[in-house]
Amino acid sequence: MSPQNFLDSGQKYRMTHQRQVILEEVQKVNTHPTADEVYEMVRKRLPRISLGTVYRNLEFLSTSGLIQKIGPPSNQMRFDGKTENHYHIRCVSCGKVEDAPVESLDNVERAMRSHSDYSILGHRLEFLGICPACRGKETSFHKNV
Repeated sequence: MSPQNFLDSGQKYRMTHQRQVILEEVQKVNTHPTADEVYEMVRKRLPRISLGTVYRNLEFLSTSGLIQKIGPPSNQMRFDGKTENHYHIRCVSCGKVEDAPVESLDNVERAMRSHSDYSILGHRLEFLGICPACRGKETSFHKNV
């Protein structure tokens, strides 16, 4: 596939050959690979690519909305004293995390137990949004995701 241009937040970016290969490798699996695993997959097609290039392009592809980054959105670990099943809402702009005002979805956990070969131990759910304080600021959502 030849490199293409695409728009992100009104700016035009080039879909380089390296980015295209990384995107294709991530899209062809359903294992949610780590950056190191993507690097190993991509090296089969681009043997001279560096790990740093893969990391930078994964970050670029995720901030562009072409792939999704899964995991903690920041390096700072957060702690919660409430241990029963409950859900969170995280501000994608400032990182604030609060308990979400919704009932427990224990029926989802029961359904997973009956439809999966996994031994389900529990579940987590996090909603993403922009908090009232950040909504009032001029900060753009796309610049801070």
